Amino acid sequence: MKTLERFRTVPNWMMLSLAMNVLLFMAVIMGLRDRQPATATAPNASVLPQASASVADNPAAVDNFSPQLGDRQYLQYQQWVELLRQEAKAHESVPRLTVLLGDSISLWFPQDLLPGQRTWLNQAISGEGSDMMLKRLNALDEAKVETIFLMIGINDLIAGEPESQVTDHIRQAVQYLKRKHPEADIVVQSILPHGAANATWEGRERLLLLPNDRIQAVNSVLADIAQEHDVDYLDLYPLFANGEGALRPDLTTDGLHLNDRGYLVWRTAIALLLSTELDE
Repeated sequence: MKTLERFRTVPNWMMLSLAMNVLLFMAVIMGLRDRQPATATAPNASVLPQASASVADNPAAVDNFSPQLGDRQYLQYQQWVELLRQEAKAHESVPRLTVLLGDSISLWFPQDLLPGQRTWLNQAISGEGSDMMLKRLNALDEAKVETIFLMIGINDLIAGEPESQVTDHIRQAVQYLKRKHPEADIVVQSILPHGAANATWEGRERLLLLPNDRIQAVNSVLADIAQEHDVDYLDLYPLFANGEGALRPDLTTDGLHLNDRGYLVWRTAIALLLSTELDE
């Protein structure tokens, strides 16, 4: 009886996370059998070039900029923001609009791995931090969004920003999105671990200054934020971490970004959440 009472006190999101992890591992194992392993080189070749928010760009560069919708060049940050605004406007009334918000990890999500029967709009920018993303959420104000998947914060932490600042920005983003899209399902996703000593990313030295337990501490707060604001929380960290809490080498290209196997794991998690919670 006491055991039953303990289970009754466990938050719903935690029980869902535990159940999802069991199902996800089974689904991922089956999925990996049917997919060729990705090469541990550059991000997926189908992903087009992107701007880097880590580069200080001249905001005036956007003044005479008229990109074609869907066009991907090596753009300055403000030009990239303008391009995403135009794409959001073009998708304002499409059915079942589902948005990805985040940095390069979300940006490089292969289109062919995103779950079907939805219109996916990728609004991520490489190198972006939570404060920069927060300033451009109004690009989606007029869109009829059904679901928003949000993952942001790793660039803030790599840059040495305090955990509390990262979580405060994400809290503000959730509040804004709920206010502007009251009918939409909002999914806060945990920040992924990095590869620690096994990382080969060009900023490896900065990664080594960021213990993965700091990421886990931020994720714990993100789970609380999701519960506080009655939005969904997708805990991806356990699916990507090895026994030491670092990013599994078989799921990454460089210890920070994901390979096809990594995106397949993520895709399975999203698909399971959609089928068990959001599409009921």
